[in-house]
Amino acid sequence: MNKKGIKISIIGAGFVGATTAYAIMMEGLASEIVIVDIDKEKAKGEAMDLAHGVSFLKPVDVISGDYKDTEGSDIVIITAGVGQKPGETRLDLINKNYKVFKSIVPPVVEYSPNSIIMVVSNPVDVLTYVTYKLSGFPPERVIGSGTVLDTSRFKYLLSEHFNVDARNIHSYILGEHGDSEIAAWSLTNIAGITVDEYCNKFCNKCDGDFKKNIYEDVKNAAYEVLNRKGNTYYAVALAVRRIVEAIIRNEDSILTVSTLLKGEFGINDIYMGVPCVVGEGGVKRVLEVKLNKEELDKLKKSAEVLGESLKEINY
Repeated sequence: MNKKGIKISIIGAGFVGATTAYAIMMEGLASEIVIVDIDKEKAKGEAMDLAHGVSFLKPVDVISGDYKDTEGSDIVIITAGVGQKPGETRLDLINKNYKVFKSIVPPVVEYSPNSIIMVVSNPVDVLTYVTYKLSGFPPERVIGSGTVLDTSRFKYLLSEHFNVDARNIHSYILGEHGDSEIAAWSLTNIAGITVDEYCNKFCNKCDGDFKKNIYEDVKNAAYEVLNRKGNTYYAVALAVRRIVEAIIRNEDSILTVSTLLKGEFGINDIYMGVPCVVGEGGVKRVLEVKLNKEELDKLKKSAEVLGESLKEINY
């Protein structure tokens, strides 16, 4: 990373982009944040609003600008694109946002050829693959936010069910950040105790449908928020902040970011959310965790869904 300080650029000054900048600021992860948006006045307003609070935080310069102002960024976060509307799936957005990305990725690469690009815009797995192709970067430096947020939602709902701190629940949501994602129940544990064992010993409310209900609540969480407030941005900004933190602090944290699979789980040439060791340089390695047969079959089906979606892009 830049030894003079960390420079992070955010492409897109909408709800997700602005909230991401705020989350990164609050954690003191960057010495410079640049916000770029086609609506220059919106980007300037967000940068001004954020900058007015710098006296309360660790020193950071927050500016708006054009792509040339992103030059030398350590991380570029892309949140721009057409947002998901009530009733739309993430995959409905593919061709709309592909056109947007064709105008974003080339200047990002031109001005920050050594950066890590993180894609947050939906459909995130498809657009991360598109960014990988458009950028020419090695896949470890092009990552998507993947199922990091979905995994957090899963842990939250389990924590509510079991009355246990979410940080002490270990599990993953894998695959597409969308309707074909899967819950890795076979890997889920609380202090090393499997869910089924925990249910039998400590919980009296694990009926036959509780796993199905929790999974459905995770899968439909974004739709529920969209229907109520029109946008989701707080939790996703925290998920992005967590990934950024793992990268710049070289934490070697295990996060379910979207990365290119090259044979892991029997899947090739698809970006999707799987457990990865994340640190300086991006994705250091993919962890091919042991899933049961049903989960592995569903993960492969999720890959097929994403593969079909990639075929729909009008390159």
